[in-house]
Amino acid sequence: MIRLIYNLFWPIGLLFFLPGYFRKMIRRGGYRKKFGQRLGIYDRELRARLSERKSTWLHAVSVGEVNIALKLARALRALEQDLNCVLTTTTTTGFALANKNAPPWIEVMYTPLDYWPIMRRAFSVIRAARIILVEAEVWPNLAAKAHARRVPLALVNARLSPRSERRYRRFRFFVAPTFRLLDLVCVPEREDTDRWAALGVPRDRIRVTGSIKYDPDVQEKTQPISFSHVDPERLVLFGGSTHHGEEEILARVFLSLREQFPSLRLFIAPRHVERLREIRAALKPLPLRVALASETLTGHAFNDADCVLLDTTGELERWYAIATVVFAGKSLTAHGGQNPVEPILAGKPVVLGPHMENFAALAKSLVAKKGAIQIHDADSLERAVAALLGDSEARQRLVQHAREVLSAHQGATARAVALIHELKPKR
Repeated sequence: MIRLIYNLFWPIGLLFFLPGYFRKMIRRGGYRKKFGQRLGIYDRELRARLSERKSTWLHAVSVGEVNIALKLARALRALEQDLNCVLTTTTTTGFALANKNAPPWIEVMYTPLDYWPIMRRAFSVIRAARIILVEAEVWPNLAAKAHARRVPLALVNARLSPRSERRYRRFRFFVAPTFRLLDLVCVPEREDTDRWAALGVPRDRIRVTGSIKYDPDVQEKTQPISFSHVDPERLVLFGGSTHHGEEEILARVFLSLREQFPSLRLFIAPRHVERLREIRAALKPLPLRVALASETLTGHAFNDADCVLLDTTGELERWYAIATVVFAGKSLTAHGGQNPVEPILAGKPVVLGPHMENFAALAKSLVAKKGAIQIHDADSLERAVAALLGDSEARQRLVQHAREVLSAHQGATARAVALIHELKPKR
């Protein structure tokens, strides 16, 4: 009955959200390519390739989840040498990253919209042996179709933000039947068990594995950005995955700190590259020479620029090598926070804003164990960055303590993969 109501109201909800959905896709670009896959429309070649085999279906929303899915798939293939996968992703940035990094045995596709006729077509093409959802993407029709076809359904790195948890608890009557269809839920922390059980997941299906996102064992050695013409002694303040308003704050902090540290440069990696025009407009009134990262690779623009804006997607991890101090975006003027793990594993000290809701447990541990500094406003940000820029030993201590916090998640990927490997089709 609940799913019937969901499908009856689904077209109405789509019409309501459609304008914003299209605006976002147009802003990010690349939405036309393979758009039909979102509607369950697949070309003949793809259908032929997928008809030849059963596949493990991994679903990941965007860039962060795609990285987790790829790491998980590679670890799973070490156990199952004949493994073939389908990786579906929602955003154009996630799709581009997956296409760039996926090996030949992973078919990259767009996620079908969760409307029953669309999902039915998707299941007829993707011959799923099991389905692995990354982080929090549990859709009613997908889960119901998997259950009807007796396809095991797992949720890995199961993450609940405070906002999502409140919403799910409020509508528990509607969401619990879907959550009960999950055959396996791998959670990062022990306290997550009670939270997912309260939403309807049977306790005997919940396993504490640690976070794949924080697992040092599977962090790939990426080639750092190399600037042969750059003085390695130069100091760099790096804003990672910034959101609206944070770029201007970082720029003002940078201008103030440059009086104390003349060699300081500012690098900013916006969470959404399509905001570059907006960011440049916000920085224009300031006495800054701004360049794009693609221009700095020539060497000339870098030497002239005070501030470098990253205009590429999926390369942030490589750019952290150039940082001296990293500010984790979406934590000062916006809520949620961005993942602080990548800069930590790159050996860089991290400064967090007050809003780290999406990584609350990790942020709390990092701050408590002196593995990160948490600030409250622009003034405290400036003081924290100044202290770190002036003390290399303090930077090293911060990184060392942060890596000790992450060590608790070591082996998370192997534990999750072992559980997934045991999932068998239901009788």
